Amino acid sequence: MTEYWQHFLFLIPMGILAGIVSSTAGLASLISYPALLAVGVPPIYANVTNTAALVMTGLGTTVSSRKELGNHRADIIKILPFTVGGSILGAWLLLSAPATTFEKIVPFFVLVAGLLLLSQINKSNHNRPASANRESIENDDQHPLYQFVVSIGILLVGVYCGYFGAAGGVLLLAILSATTTMSFASYNALKNLSLGCANLVATIIYILSSHIYWSLMVPLGIGLFIGGWIGPRIVRRLPERLLKIVISLAAIALAVDLFVKAYF
Repeated sequence: MTEYWQHFLFLIPMGILAGIVSSTAGLASLISYPALLAVGVPPIYANVTNTAALVMTGLGTTVSSRKELGNHRADIIKILPFTVGGSILGAWLLLSAPATTFEKIVPFFVLVAGLLLLSQINKSNHNRPASANRESIENDDQHPLYQFVVSIGILLVGVYCGYFGAAGGVLLLAILSATTTMSFASYNALKNLSLGCANLVATIIYILSSHIYWSLMVPLGIGLFIGGWIGPRIVRRLPERLLKIVISLAAIALAVDLFVKAYF
């Protein structure tokens, strides 16, 4: 019992830190997944338990980002079917084949996301109000093929998040940064909500098909909710260019780390 409370007190602050990182940069698993490994959860169950806990980040960020989300209901409807549908497929793949089969290509996904986001640092809508009606994930004059490709990209991010998840938020941020007219705060809020829903759907599948360490998910989830609530407030105050640079460099560093672990 003493050991459990030690884990409890360890996972709450780790969850807060992971929630802040998740809601600002999409890199929660860089902290929350290793934290579960540190308290003795086996890798595949740590992945599953981490996904369940990350639902709380989505809840915290949604509560905190109502201003950014209020004028983007149409964009939410455009994104959610692809992230949630992809997450269902990804969760099924995880239960059908170990995540180790995916590890050798994950570093390249993360690297591309980091480089794509880095290429967008000079595209700034920071001075545009987050509630502006003209902000949109798509423009009416975009070619249908372009819109189709963007939708498939978002679907694949959903698959990735349901299956493995590390830096999935950066992947979605990179796509939205390159294809939207929104401010960073707005599409970051959409990222948080859509991936929170994707994690929820994957968790339901895991409840029916796998094992979640609920006793450890609770303190981690509490921390993630708090961190998720704090994150959007940080995003509103920091320069968009700075956020993109920091997130991009963190993603590139993570890609290098994942590459070394997968190939050496």
